[in-house]
Formats: sequence, structure tokens, C-alpha cells
Amino acid sequence: MHIWLVEIQGVTELGSQTGFLHFLLFLTGRQKGTVRRRTSIAVGSAIGSFALLSIAITIFIWRKCKKREEEDFIGGIPGVAARFSYNDLKIATRDFSMRLGSGGFGSVFKGKMGKETIAVKRLEGFDQGKEEFLAEVETIGRIHHINLVRLIGFCAEKSKKLLVYEYMSNSSLDKWIFHEHPVFTLSWKTRRNIIMGIAKGLSYLHEECEQRIAHLDIKPQNILLDDRFNAKVSDFGLSKLISRDDSKVMTRMRGTRGYLAPEWLGSKITEKVDIYSFGIVIVEIICGRKNLDESQPEERVHLISLLQEKARSGQLLDLVDTKSNDMQFHKEEVKEMMELAIWCLQVDSSKRPLMSTVAKVLEGAMTLEATPHYDLVANYELDHNNVERQICSYLPSATLLSGPR
Repeated sequence: MHIWLVEIQGVTELGSQTGFLHFLLFLTGRQKGTVRRRTSIAVGSAIGSFALLSIAITIFIWRKCKKREEEDFIGGIPGVAARFSYNDLKIATRDFSMRLGSGGFGSVFKGKMGKETIAVKRLEGFDQGKEEFLAEVETIGRIHHINLVRLIGFCAEKSKKLLVYEYMSNSSLDKWIFHEHPVFTLSWKTRRNIIMGIAKGLSYLHEECEQRIAHLDIKPQNILLDDRFNAKVSDFGLSKLISRDDSKVMTRMRGTRGYLAPEWLGSKITEKVDIYSFGIVIVEIICGRKNLDESQPEERVHLISLLQEKARSGQLLDLVDTKSNDMQFHKEEVKEMMELAIWCLQVDSSKRPLMSTVAKVLEGAMTLEATPHYDLVANYELDHNNVERQICSYLPSATLLSGPR
């Protein structure tokens, strides 16, 4: 179509009325088509965006629900400073290459996070990992004491469960007292301070927390030492909270062979089981050997049997660690410490002292009330069903209930 533009009095006009009408119709049609296309594009874009948004929200909600299901058993742990991803801890430990130790409930690795050296415990190889993990994290997460190992954080990703602790440069107590030919032996002052630290840590657990906490697995492997040989109680995987209204708690047998109190077979325990185990640890620290040492001649396998024998004959000092000359200069203190251990080892749990009392005796604020009984050795008898029943014992089943962790 030809269009002629003619300027008349400053107004632009079309060469013919017909051409002008056709031009208007053309512009109008083009405008409507453009609007329709733009409207269609806008509507399509809105629908597509809404669909994508719906999918994204659905995926987000699904992931949140899944994550909540994985974390639900942790259930809001008070006092836990940090939650780490598995990848964080993998990097911190250099792909778990620096192993510090291992035992029945997993392995411990050295790591570095920022400027802080850490110890990462990777739980593995046990059926009730969820229960032990909960106990450890919930217990340590809300308690703080100089003689308890500090929990920095944790990781819980599907089957991966890890605990992050402060690093203790001198490792566990067993590495210092059970070596046959140690390069360095602990002085009496250091051994005494270690015993004091354990006592204060247990006193806090038993008597100063909102609920009494029975550790249930006190042994040298679970006593860690910092760079100054200050003792800190660790590993709360077997711990049990005891209401202050309950005198006893029913539970399945736990702990480690050689450290179990007699009342375990009756299935009625209190925090007094820790006091019995603590007594054994004192004797091991002083004697420099394990309570149960099958490398010894038969008559010397059981240290507590020897303790009973020597106590009755007034020869307790015969058991003192011969690798430490330093202890020979503190015979009276050493003997008093052994008497304190015997008090903690009473078969009747009601006759054992409270840990706060033990701490006061160690501080010199109290003295031993009386010479304790020396009946410390296990006796067994058969009941009417011909089943072995324990009367008193430091030595339960031969089954290893819990290895070093």
C-alpha cells in the first residue's frame, strides 16, 4: 500500500481517506497481536515460575523433614557449643589419619580446627550406638567442671556419629601406670594429684548436678591427662542419670571386667558403683599394675586379693610400685591412700564413703573415720537352682563388658 504524507498547516495527513483507514486498522491489529503474545508469555512465565517455586518448596520441606528425622533423637541438647558436618571433621583430622586410640565403641583421632587441637571420637562397631551417643552428648553437653573432659561439639549425619572433645596431650592414665619399663614414671605428688582430680570430678557428677550422674565405667583408660598431668574424667557413653528421689536405679550390667562393684549382679545400682571402681583405680595407680593381670603367676593375678592379704598382715607397702623410688619417701601418705582405697572397696555399698567425703580426706579437711573391713575378695555359692550366685565380688563374669574407648 502506498501512503502519501502531505503537510497541511503543520499537521501530517494521509494521501487518501481509504489509505488512512487501512493504516489505522493495520496498527490496531498489530497492537492487539503484540498484547496477546505478551500476555501469553507473561501468563506462561508466571505458571512456570509458580511450578518451579512449588517444586523447590516441596524439595526444601522434604529435606527439612528428612533432616529432622535424622536429628530427632538428639532432641535439643543444651550446652553443646557446635554441630559439625562429617566433611568438617574429615578435613580437621586429615581424613582420620591421626589415630590416638581405639576400643570397643570406636576410635579417637587427633585433629585441628582453627587454632585449637581437638580429639574426634568416631563411634562405630556396636548395635546400640544411638543410646550411647545420646547418653554421652546429653550428659557432657550440660555439665562443666575442670576435672571433666570438655565436649566441644558433635556430628550426626545418618549412620555417622562423632564427638569432638578438647585434646588431652598426655593421653590416658593407663599409658603411664601399666608399662613394664616406662621411660618416665609418675612421682607420688603427680599420682596423688591425679587421684584428687578423679575424686573431684566424680564428686561433681554425683552430688553437684541437678540429677545424680553415675559414670558406670571408671577405669584408667577413661581418665585423661592434660599437659600438666591434671586428671579429667572422660567417656560418658554408659552414664546413667539418677533422679534425686530414687535411691536406686535398675539397669543392665555395664562397665568393664575388673572394675565392677559387687551389686551389679543384683541389678540394683547407685552412683556408689563409681566409688568402688575409683577404689580399684587408686590401688592400680599406687601399685603400677592392673587389677586383673593374667601375665602374673596365678596367686598374683588378682590385685584386690593381694590387697586384702597384705592389709590383714599389715604389709600394704609391699604392693607399692617398685618402678617409682619417689614413693618410698612418702610411705605414710601412700599407706593412708591405700586405706582410703579399701574404704571405697567395701562390699556393702552403704559403707563406702561419698565422693565429696573422699575429696575432703584428700584435701586434709577430714580423716578416715575408722579402719575399714578387709573383706574384699569375691565369694560364690550355688543357689537351689544350681546357679552361681555372687556374695561379694570385685571380679564378675569373665566376659569383657567394655573395652577401652
